[in-house]
Amino acid sequence: MNSPISPSAITSPIPARLVQLRAAMQAQGIDAYIIPSADPHLSEYLPDRWQGRSYFSGFTGSVGTLVVTADFAGLWVDSRYWSAAEAELAPTGIQMMKIASAAATLYIDWLASNVKAGQTVGVDGMVLGLATARALEHALKAKDIRLDTSKDLLLDIWTDRPALPQSPIYEHLPPFAVISRADKLAAVREQMHSKGADWHFVSTVDDLAWIFNLRGSDVSYNPVFVGHALIGLDSISLFVSEGKISADLAARLALDGVQVQAYAQAATALAGLPAGSTLLLDPRRITYGFRQAIPATVTVTEAINPSVFAKSRKTAEEAQFVREAMEQDGAALCEFFSWLETALGKPGLTELTIDEEICAARARQPNFVSPSFNTIAGFNANGAMPHYRATAASHAVIEGDGLLLIDSGGQYLNGTTDITRVVPVGLVSDAQKRDFTLVLKGMINLSQMRFPKGTLSPMLDTVARAPIWAEGVNYGHGTGHGVGYFLNVHEGPQNISTTIADAHMAMEVGMITSNEPGIYRPGKWGVRIENLLLNVPALQTEFGEYLEFETLTLCPIDTRCIQIDLLREDEIKWLNDYHVTVLQCLSARVSGAALAWLQERTVAINK
Repeated sequence: MNSPISPSAITSPIPARLVQLRAAMQAQGIDAYIIPSADPHLSEYLPDRWQGRSYFSGFTGSVGTLVVTADFAGLWVDSRYWSAAEAELAPTGIQMMKIASAAATLYIDWLASNVKAGQTVGVDGMVLGLATARALEHALKAKDIRLDTSKDLLLDIWTDRPALPQSPIYEHLPPFAVISRADKLAAVREQMHSKGADWHFVSTVDDLAWIFNLRGSDVSYNPVFVGHALIGLDSISLFVSEGKISADLAARLALDGVQVQAYAQAATALAGLPAGSTLLLDPRRITYGFRQAIPATVTVTEAINPSVFAKSRKTAEEAQFVREAMEQDGAALCEFFSWLETALGKPGLTELTIDEEICAARARQPNFVSPSFNTIAGFNANGAMPHYRATAASHAVIEGDGLLLIDSGGQYLNGTTDITRVVPVGLVSDAQKRDFTLVLKGMINLSQMRFPKGTLSPMLDTVARAPIWAEGVNYGHGTGHGVGYFLNVHEGPQNISTTIADAHMAMEVGMITSNEPGIYRPGKWGVRIENLLLNVPALQTEFGEYLEFETLTLCPIDTRCIQIDLLREDEIKWLNDYHVTVLQCLSARVSGAALAWLQERTVAINK
């Protein structure tokens, strides 16, 4: 591994930026300021313009909340980022505040305990989620602390702040766009009508992309665009930056009753809603600032965005396109892994090379658009960091003995992929094989589950963890997340995790969810095995309708890492059957060295 630069040797710009921020806070009468990892659309991955938390903290992870007072600066991060945050915060003077999960709001408790009565906490309401704002408001009010959401202090300090994204918006077209824009809008309006709503406001970028059959590249790896929509029973406004939609596309949108308006006019449109009308909005998917723009004369009905449910339930036609994308992805991976077999042991192979080669292999496939996230290639100790990313300044050379973890995915016009595999490098120890096998057992457990339709997805989490827990081991991330259809690689409403379940997380036919248990030994190695699963009907009994999983991902699982005596006969059968399917589906798509690799890696195992 490259020698890291000593934190003490780094001259960080962060302390100077915090000085400027504190001066702005003092001028505005703000005693504590919050900079969340958020934008006006509450996106998971942020366009550069809203990377304020990174700019003022130096922490580059995708999740974290920065709180600054006159004499304290702290960054709240969950366990996926503790190692990275510790290194990146070292030269800044910012304290790392550990939390159990990304959903935790412990910084609110900290503010309520450390800010004095009569003082003011500030945050830009246009990037603060409504649900979070309510929790914050409640906690501060109980301590007689004022909340000011009217000021974006970053505007004057961040002088080279990036502009709004300007990349063009394009249509997702048939045959891959299975449902027409008109039919999707009709379905949304039907749900509005059922809730007595005249209007519906949408800010979340993947919902916009799905509803309007539009795609973009405003957010890295996710084919979405920045915008808002106000859908009425008789009119529709789509708010995007000028120049992003061509005249021809605007004309096609107009045929479906969609009027393109300036991005900055969204709040004004909300403020201008007619008195006595009813607006449907999702409190988990709108910011506090937009909620404040709605006149008191408008009745607000709060419910989950109808599009959240609709886009999570892939149609039979969409599922078939996804299966095709999985074959394309699997073929690319055969090419990549066959190349890797020949590259191992040669000088110059690094984690960065892995990223380059796997992206190049996918780019040769039909309908490929981009990676679906930053490739995670972690050798030995780096693999123990679930969200590790190799950089030019810090990465490992792949040499010697150990495990190489590769988590990658692709965006195709016909689907979104996400897969993790672990391969042996040189000799693999018995302890590494044991961890690999325990993770495999958990993954197989979940893959074979049958469950009542409507089961809340978090209830399935322990199925994957059980073999790992049995050995007194655990992992700090969720077991599975929803996946979009040529959309965000992380999609709701379902997730398989330890999150407290709610009714929105019910498992329904057509949902695609990852299955990715893991074991991580800090400073040593990490193991994660990931496939994508499709909810399909299983059987109907007097007890109701049951679902099961169809495994969509097609790529061999490296049997050289398995401690076979730990597997039951049914687990061995599942793995052998899976490899038969992989071989059958991919053989016609590869040739030469890639085909030979595929055939070798799908040979059946026996005790």
